[in-house]
Amino acid sequence: MKSALGALLLGGLLAAAGAARAQQEPELDRIPSAPAATPAGLPLTAATSRIESKIYLQADGVLAAARGDLFVPLPGPPPSDWEARAFLDARVTASLSGQVSLVYSGRFNLRAEEGLDFPSHQSVRHDLREAYIAWEDGQGSFVDLGRINLKSGVALGFNPTDFFKTRAVVEPVSSDPSVLREDRLGALMLRAQHLFQGATLTVAFAPKLYGRTKIYGNADLPTVNPMFDRTNADNRLLLKASLALPGDLSPEVLVLLHDGAPRFGLNLTRGLGQKIIAYVEWAGGDRRSLVAEALAYGRETGAIPAFAPSPFAVSDKAGFRSDATAGFSYTTTSKITFNLEYQLHQAGFSAADWRGWFAAAPRPGFADAERWYIRSYAGDQQEPIARQALFLRADRQDAFVRNLELSGFVSADLRDGSALGQVSADYFLSRRWTVGLLASASEGRRRSDFGVLPSDASVVVRLSRYF
Repeated sequence: MKSALGALLLGGLLAAAGAARAQQEPELDRIPSAPAATPAGLPLTAATSRIESKIYLQADGVLAAARGDLFVPLPGPPPSDWEARAFLDARVTASLSGQVSLVYSGRFNLRAEEGLDFPSHQSVRHDLREAYIAWEDGQGSFVDLGRINLKSGVALGFNPTDFFKTRAVVEPVSSDPSVLREDRLGALMLRAQHLFQGATLTVAFAPKLYGRTKIYGNADLPTVNPMFDRTNADNRLLLKASLALPGDLSPEVLVLLHDGAPRFGLNLTRGLGQKIIAYVEWAGGDRRSLVAEALAYGRETGAIPAFAPSPFAVSDKAGFRSDATAGFSYTTTSKITFNLEYQLHQAGFSAADWRGWFAAAPRPGFADAERWYIRSYAGDQQEPIARQALFLRADRQDAFVRNLELSGFVSADLRDGSALGQVSADYFLSRRWTVGLLASASEGRRRSDFGVLPSDASVVVRLSRYF
């Protein structure tokens, strides 16, 4: 049964199912909450246990416009012009007692798109985002074991200290970084946390379970597989300490040991009056450039022949490189929140890298595949291509009419002025139903960061049903 029939089947789901925009999680909510206590001596029953859940059914219809006359040709088929998808999303916390709870977060996906047979293993998929057991002693100590989506960072557009974001995004339904943080896969780890008076200390260890594997393509996603090769291909130990200081100052210090190599991080926030919050996020450590790391990863996993020459001159020298985001949020009296950020990614494309990336184009062949592989690697690692970028985001509740939420962002490469933008609108028909629209577009010259992307624009129509 081919894709056209798959589209027809999912079209029926679009008429009956629903979708919801993932909500950004406040920083304070990332601290594990204490489950409801069970009176001592009482057996665990339905009356003494507690289950908290967020479950919704989402259906999307996606139309995309391909950019014509690409300066660097795609090595494979062009992206699909349409996609229909539906998924059941669940986030459940079951408190087994006053000290122990179970957490599950996952998504059952059904999709059809141009170029894929329906049904097939690409059509049906389950994404296990989180599944762990949580314990707390009632005195401020927490221990979690299992697959956990560990997030760090105070910025919205680019989080240098979010060390567990690499390879965690499976199939993005949005380009919004805040949405991607919530919808990604967690890593299998042991996490311990203690809350002191005015301070928090966190230790997390994620072991290596698999060797590094190739980057997954859209047609390679498994039906039922936790994909620990994406999240547990290296040993990672994270130490994180945060303080609440006088003057509304909240610093957080991080140290990551990635297979023994240290990387350091710092988050700093401060309130400036009632409406402005300023923040800085920084991470640094020894590493090679993004281009050198991408080519090395491709050769290690077999995606690039071991002795294939680089598509352009690449410096393989490692050194201390920094990532940083500095910005502020401002909330108006009319409930509009603006975030403006400057982003620095020192390992990103240099001027020489950009010249090399464009120099040989158009030149069909393996060199083109290598160049697009570098960009695929950056997306897989959730790292920007640009060395310097500007990010602007705006959110408004009850925009123009009650129950209408609007949000949007623009990310611009400061080197060439190209940009990616996205706008979403969600209208709450009732407490159970929401209808939404998401539109995105990229703009720039043919020889620019966002001007080379194969997709020019896309529109997503979605409907949601909450349970």
